[in-house]
Amino acid sequence: MESGCCVSRRSFMRLAGAVAAAGPILTEAHFAWGQSALRMPMNIAPGAVLINANENPLGPCQAACEAIAKAGPMGGRYDYALTLEVAKVFSERQGLKPGYVAVYAGSSEPLHYTVLAFTSPERGFVTADPGYEAGMRAASISKAKLSKVPLKADHAHNVKAMVAADPNAGVLYICNPNNPTGTITPKEDIVWALENKPKGSILLVDEAYIHLSDADSCIDMVKADKDLVILRTFSKIYGMAGIRCGFAIGRPDLLEKLQAYGQNPMPITGAAAATASLKDETLVPTRKKIIADIRNDTFEWLTANNYSFIPSQSNCFMIDTQRDGKGFYAAMVKKNVYIGRVWPVWPTYVRVTVGSKDDMAKFKVAFKEVMDSPVAAMLSLPEHREITPFSHLG
Repeated sequence: MESGCCVSRRSFMRLAGAVAAAGPILTEAHFAWGQSALRMPMNIAPGAVLINANENPLGPCQAACEAIAKAGPMGGRYDYALTLEVAKVFSERQGLKPGYVAVYAGSSEPLHYTVLAFTSPERGFVTADPGYEAGMRAASISKAKLSKVPLKADHAHNVKAMVAADPNAGVLYICNPNNPTGTITPKEDIVWALENKPKGSILLVDEAYIHLSDADSCIDMVKADKDLVILRTFSKIYGMAGIRCGFAIGRPDLLEKLQAYGQNPMPITGAAAATASLKDETLVPTRKKIIADIRNDTFEWLTANNYSFIPSQSNCFMIDTQRDGKGFYAAMVKKNVYIGRVWPVWPTYVRVTVGSKDDMAKFKVAFKEVMDSPVAAMLSLPEHREITPFSHLG
């Protein structure tokens, strides 16, 4: 007999089969390095500027570092209490009922699992183009129909086109602010998508970058028990990309569907650091301003030099190099500056992460030097070899 605290042989085999079929989970780090001819990260030269993976150079806050140091000596044990604590602290601060938050080591796992749980050969996956690629990779594993919908002229998600793209969609994915553009989709558009989406589908709203922007969260829609799952991560404003913690937020019955694909125990350092970060009331506004000031200074410089870019409210933005973006990336690598990748729909654009003041000062020098080079010079660069994210794992 099966119960909530034990697993029968039959249910265990179903679980094992689901996990085996889930495929590899790719993160921003995999995609960031996927177009590099280097095997990450061993061949990076000293002093390199790394503004390619939407990381936060500020790192964890002081309280989080102290929590990590305190938790470290207990690393020989699984401490589920720390995981329960971070969920409790977040839920209380957001006014969520118990059971509406699932804690993961980052937001990549719940993104992947949500797509697997709600898409199939009969239920498609709809996303923006350009948009974050991880959901598309998961949809390919579930053999779902993939619908990529161009952004609107203002670079917001075209929610009406997304809803119309697939009447049998299982998941409509909205990253807000969007990765890679850093642009905002208005809350009223997301509400419209929720009210008009295909029957039986869900919205997957990725709020990884929301603290960096003035966008309105959709957590109130979860409180109202709507058909959506929200993703949050500590990798961005909290500076914990290498520490790992994130949430899936939704109705308990929706979150339960993710459990079929497994859930590893949280690293205790990640859970402890996340809890400490949530309790630091000054962290979000202070860091939002720091990153915005550096970003806006970079935008002023780009404008003054007549470079074409898309204004952003996030820690990344897109620049039109007006030449082959991959060749431009390779030219920047030769100057020891690693910018972000190129999306096929916009082959001349590159994504740039907002780094430290020093990072962006070095970026400006290298960027101008490459832009001042003749376009033909791109053709003389060594052949740029694009590799898959999987090859970095070997």
